[in-house]
Amino acid sequence: MTLTFHLNGEKIQLADPSATTTLLEYLRESCALTGTKEGCNEGDCGACTVMVHDDQGARAVNACILFLPQLQGTSVTTVEGLAAPDGTLHPVQQALIDHHGSQCGFCTPGFVMSMATAHCNGATDHKDQLAGNLCRCTGYAPILRAAKAIEDAPVPPHLAPFTFSKILRGEAEGLGAEPPSDQTVAEPPLNQTGAEPPLNKPAAEPPSLATTTSPFQPQNSDALADLYRAHPKATLIAGATDVGLWVTKDLKQLDPVIFLAGCRDLADIRDHADHLNVGAMVTMNALRTALAPHSAAFDELLRRFASQQVRNAATLGGNIANGSPIGDSPPPLIALGARLILRKGNTRREIALEDFFIEYGRQDRREGEFLERILIPKAMEHLRIYKLSKRFDQDISAVLGAFNICVTDGFVTSAHIAFGGMAATPKRAYQVEQSLIGAAWNRRTIAHAKDAFTLDFTPLSDMRASSEYRLETAKNMLERAFYDASQTVLSPTKVTP
Repeated sequence: MTLTFHLNGEKIQLADPSATTTLLEYLRESCALTGTKEGCNEGDCGACTVMVHDDQGARAVNACILFLPQLQGTSVTTVEGLAAPDGTLHPVQQALIDHHGSQCGFCTPGFVMSMATAHCNGATDHKDQLAGNLCRCTGYAPILRAAKAIEDAPVPPHLAPFTFSKILRGEAEGLGAEPPSDQTVAEPPLNQTGAEPPLNKPAAEPPSLATTTSPFQPQNSDALADLYRAHPKATLIAGATDVGLWVTKDLKQLDPVIFLAGCRDLADIRDHADHLNVGAMVTMNALRTALAPHSAAFDELLRRFASQQVRNAATLGGNIANGSPIGDSPPPLIALGARLILRKGNTRREIALEDFFIEYGRQDRREGEFLERILIPKAMEHLRIYKLSKRFDQDISAVLGAFNICVTDGFVTSAHIAFGGMAATPKRAYQVEQSLIGAAWNRRTIAHAKDAFTLDFTPLSDMRASSEYRLETAKNMLERAFYDASQTVLSPTKVTP
């Protein structure tokens, strides 16, 4: 394959790039664009944040877990390309100077790119926009003041959406910094100033971007079905927010690889009378936008899902198909009665989401079969979701409980309750549900239902929480759902005597 994208306004073409070379590695090792930093190398710290434009607009992403083939047809802007062609600083850059938002400076390029992307999109929820960026020295107050200060500043013309639309159509070149155009792996590029690559990475031994097997890039779900049936052992990569760590942390060699970004027919949401038909490639941010009118609880959960950078890349299909027992989306979807459409070739089958998870590391997915769509009921008025994690933002759940309990005339008429972090898979609390159904909706019933938790769950102890703590907090989540349904105001972040 030939990979074509734009980098700081200049066209880049790579012949048969490695499927598992990250954008961060490429920028630093092959382009000497070292403003993009390597911190955690797993998408948690935000030091590697860059701006990526496509026909859907601008989004901030983590370059450390973004593979080069995912950039096909996009335009990437790094901190080197943020200033205007005449050298005028971006308003974000100037504001950080004016408000003393940088000390050691290591994290600053990532903050700058997150803030510039938010500014480009007109987003002013600064704490959420920056939840995926870690600063260990300056503190967030001056950074947030800088973000606030430029809310009304115009977007620089070279970063305006119409400019990127022209670039993506091949009608414009040059946004600022000038990495080499039409480069190949045979001739390692110079950096934007014309200097040689860093001495510890001599030009005579450039990192290889070649791979023995060119990655597959199907352009629709039909092509994907044919490819995956022919190559059932291939690794499917959507946002790479999970698979990226297989490479950067586990050092796995993935071959063959099928990238799904071209399957735009899997990235749509179809609104039906009683449900949403969601393509597996829908990102978590797009899902949040679609679910917000139906459920404030789901909206709040997805606001806390990882970070802006991760939500811009991670997909709902990936969050389900990886089978994680602590994935955030399966418990509420199970509580709602969501269903999956699985496809192999031209054959499709539909199953309940709760039946997809068999045991740890094993799902009901046959060889050559992939998750195509998710059917989510729109009746969410009774849905309540509680996430427990050590950090409020950007953290994996220790326990996540989802409660869909219907009460009519003071009695429980239906109950669907699901948890993550309480078993080897996301799991229904069947015994708890049975103790509630038909009973009066009162504290005595809740106390009785708490006793049923040990019949449903035997959670493990790990670095996030002990078994006893998980069990007790799951019981308390049920009690909180009772008080919330009774419109008793409880604040999980405020303690009163």
